[in-house]
Amino acid sequence: MTPEHVDVLIVGAGISGVGAGCRLQEKCPDKTFAILEARGAIGGTWDLFRFPGIRSDSDMFTLCYPFRPWEGAQAIVDGSSILDYIRETAREHGVEEKIRFHHRVVAAEWSAADARWSVEVERGDTGETVYLSCGFLFTCTGYYRYDEGYTPEFRGIERFGGEIVHPQFWRDEVDHSGKRVVVIGSGATAVTLIPAVAQSAEHVTMLQRSPSYVVSLPAVDPIADLLGRVLPTRLAYPIVRWKNVMLALAIFGLSRRRPATMKRLIRWLLARKLPPGYDIDTHFSPRYEPWDQRMCIVPDGDLFEAIGAGRVSVVTDRIETFTETGLALESGSELQADLIVTATGLKMVPFGGIRLSVDGNDVELAEALVYRGMLLSGVPNMAFAFGYTNQSWTLGADLTSEQVCRLLGHMDRYGYTQCTPRNGNPAIAGEPFADLTSGYILRAIDEFPRQGSRDPWRREQNYARNRRSLRRAAIDDPALEFSRAAPTADVTTEIAV
Repeated sequence: MTPEHVDVLIVGAGISGVGAGCRLQEKCPDKTFAILEARGAIGGTWDLFRFPGIRSDSDMFTLCYPFRPWEGAQAIVDGSSILDYIRETAREHGVEEKIRFHHRVVAAEWSAADARWSVEVERGDTGETVYLSCGFLFTCTGYYRYDEGYTPEFRGIERFGGEIVHPQFWRDEVDHSGKRVVVIGSGATAVTLIPAVAQSAEHVTMLQRSPSYVVSLPAVDPIADLLGRVLPTRLAYPIVRWKNVMLALAIFGLSRRRPATMKRLIRWLLARKLPPGYDIDTHFSPRYEPWDQRMCIVPDGDLFEAIGAGRVSVVTDRIETFTETGLALESGSELQADLIVTATGLKMVPFGGIRLSVDGNDVELAEALVYRGMLLSGVPNMAFAFGYTNQSWTLGADLTSEQVCRLLGHMDRYGYTQCTPRNGNPAIAGEPFADLTSGYILRAIDEFPRQGSRDPWRREQNYARNRRSLRRAAIDDPALEFSRAAPTADVTTEIAV
């Protein structure tokens, strides 16, 4: 039986996949497409994570879609509001009906002779294997495994008599009310979860091996609040959005150029939020430089308020072993706990773990270079959405969706059936795709494709600059090989500027 065919197959129905579907419908209305979602719901991260306090760590004016502006002045919002926003967008733009749930893509093979991808899909609801084909594959799968989080091997963990839960798999029945809770970790998940849990727990301890940079931002954007009163959304939104884009870039730039200045500024802000005499140097002064890892955001200083109220303690130490009643630390002290939350990170995986092959040859992802942050060298007719590490995810994902639509339009205009990025410059060296030093990145970065040392194989962590350069750049880049048939045919054409 001939597999069902669509022009574009989008993998993932999270914030990136829904946005890609909307862009495709807007800019390439003649294209047929489907969205395959491994789980049973729209929303990706924002449907998966259910732990208390789940919220954005980017402002909603940049996390939202540019074509559907975020209304109101609330900048840092809860996860359920983000989920509602994604689902409403999918429904309003007619993308919801294009989604096929419980469809997990396990493999995709490109055939140059047919100029199409053959895609193997496992049905999670029926257990059957189905096949589809597409002319262009667009993966919007995020960067981590949904079925498994990261937990280090802790000695004696089986001895603990209480409950242990990873935030990625928090269940409604997890009860923390009136309990002594220890949260292992100090990243974005920990600082988000702790103030919420502390509202009803007996006490919460944040146990960290080393500190992270934690910065307080207003939950309500005062400029958005002011402009929202005097201007319609269509005028107020772009002003607030670009204000936030440029502010984030300024903070990132200062962190990289003058880290000592940024550290002093962060410490001064912490001293204003924490109780007098608090040991900032032990608990909130990381060993790494600002923005070597992603900064943790706490709206209105809720974590610091909980510390000041005595509901939360911070302990900087290492775990010696789990005990029957809690944790024994290397310093010799012990923490008593009824519930331990292992906020110890994610497990990264490229492209949702999809096995890729081109004309019978497996794609070695670690050997591929990334073209303009979205295409893979040697892999035809495939793109992937990936956000920024120093700004909102959606800024990068939506920019990629725009460029995919532009590429598809160019191919249609000239009758091309295949586009393959190829690096013909031996002077371009491969570098890690992400340059942060976070543990979850370092553990898996060698499994991901690499970026190059210069354009067009390098994407700076600068949305404003990337947006300008991409929109001005011609599609017919020498690094892109376009063809109307298999690469071995005489009609293969390489376009030069």
